[in-house]
Amino acid sequence: MPPPAGTANLSFLQIVDLCDNVELRRDAPDVLYDAKFHEAEQLTPFALTEDVDSPIIGLLRPQIIQELVADNERNRTLQKLEVWKLSLDRSDHRVLSNGRSIGPCVSFHHWVDTHTKRTAALKDICERWRDSGLFNDVCGPKKWRNEMYPIYADPFGVHDHPSTEGRSLNYVFEMERSACALFGVITYGVHMTIYENVVDDQGHKSIRVWVPTRALTKPTWPGYLDNTVAGGIPSGMSPFESLVKECMEEASLPDHVVRDSIMAVGAISYFFRTSKGWLQPEVEYVYNIAIPPGVDPSIFEPKPLDGEVESFELMTQERVIEQLRAGKFKPNCGMVLIDLFIRLGFITPDNEPDFMKIATRLHGQFDYSKWKQ
Repeated sequence: MPPPAGTANLSFLQIVDLCDNVELRRDAPDVLYDAKFHEAEQLTPFALTEDVDSPIIGLLRPQIIQELVADNERNRTLQKLEVWKLSLDRSDHRVLSNGRSIGPCVSFHHWVDTHTKRTAALKDICERWRDSGLFNDVCGPKKWRNEMYPIYADPFGVHDHPSTEGRSLNYVFEMERSACALFGVITYGVHMTIYENVVDDQGHKSIRVWVPTRALTKPTWPGYLDNTVAGGIPSGMSPFESLVKECMEEASLPDHVVRDSIMAVGAISYFFRTSKGWLQPEVEYVYNIAIPPGVDPSIFEPKPLDGEVESFELMTQERVIEQLRAGKFKPNCGMVLIDLFIRLGFITPDNEPDFMKIATRLHGQFDYSKWKQ
């Protein structure tokens, strides 16, 4: 969510707080909520199957639960099978094999047992929500991306994709990108920074970074500053190939320049809640291109191509930090830049009192153990 009005000098930890802004609490098996959210609303785990040991793949807000109840009623009226298994009675705790009691949960019904069926079920309900304008601020016609995101049983596991029906996979279905926040599922993206090293006359080291301004027509965060290249990972595409694609589409960077120069440098992860309360736990795979000395830097100069970027600017490190502290960067881009400054030795335990809080928050696990009850 945007920083408070009048914000002028955010600390690095406050910049992290803008993006990693969820704190899950479970006070009892049947009580799960976000302690930082201004509304004390119950969050319900979204399981893959009816089995009590099923993986939990998302978190559902009360208004989504209401719509899933309505969807079951609609299917009954149409004499169709219900899609959703709704175990919502807080007095009817289920018991795991280890004797542990668990509370309310939603899953697909037993017949929705393949990735193809799950994908079709989600396509049907999300397109109806789009066409009715029910969640217009999330997946309405102006927000709809027409891009499918993969969902995995183990969000920290392998990014695979089906080739034949029935094969055992971590991949469990795919769904429209814009609707992912409605189901609180974990999504994945790529972020890349192009920078050049600078040494001034006094021998002080710094960097200059290529920074884009997001187009005012973007459905999310229009006009904010971004990382040099960034985007989601579509279903069936690897992180690296997603980035190569985005580099050309967003920044006119040729395939061979990217493949010859880029370096994978890790990942960040955070649990973001939008200003409207929607849950967006995300993993971003992080890449760098450090412009080598003695090479024509113009081959690394990004230029707008697909209309998603207004312009690119080669910013000094001082200017980047100034804009970060002013809240001008898209929140997850601020996280990526802080990660960059840590890796390059500009943010250290000696000059940043919140260093360990920042370093650990950059690589969170979404309080995932609490999802599982």
